[in-house]
Amino acid sequence: MTDIATYLPHVNATLNGIATLLLVGGYSLIKQRRERAHKRTMLLCFAVSVLFLTSYLFYHVAIGGSKRFPEYPSAGVRTFYYSILLTHIVLAAAVPFLAITTIYFGFRDLRSAHIRLARWTFPIWLYVSITGVVVYVMLYHIYAP
Repeated sequence: MTDIATYLPHVNATLNGIATLLLVGGYSLIKQRRERAHKRTMLLCFAVSVLFLTSYLFYHVAIGGSKRFPEYPSAGVRTFYYSILLTHIVLAAAVPFLAITTIYFGFRDLRSAHIRLARWTFPIWLYVSITGVVVYVMLYHIYAP
């Protein structure tokens, strides 16, 4: 089980990175009015995010994985890290509800509701995906013990 625990943070960061690319791709596709490709890309993004959430919860709940940010970086770096982490966690809690509702509106062809909510869902989801990778890089690469 500890072998899995060693790799899951890297897997989770990779899934976050993939979700980021899919979000940007889906946004680009809808701006090009390629609705079918947008729909497929966003559903794939949602699937990747569900896989990420499953892996993340398994790591933290079943394995009990956790890594503390070290004390040696400067106060400014620690403040930056914890600011990113706090906003990431708060907004990440909202993403599943926003994404599911936005997808629901899209499937029901409630375009105005879908677009109105997607204008909130997209930047929040994108921020959460990007900051997830930033937290990972800071914790496991830049400031690794």
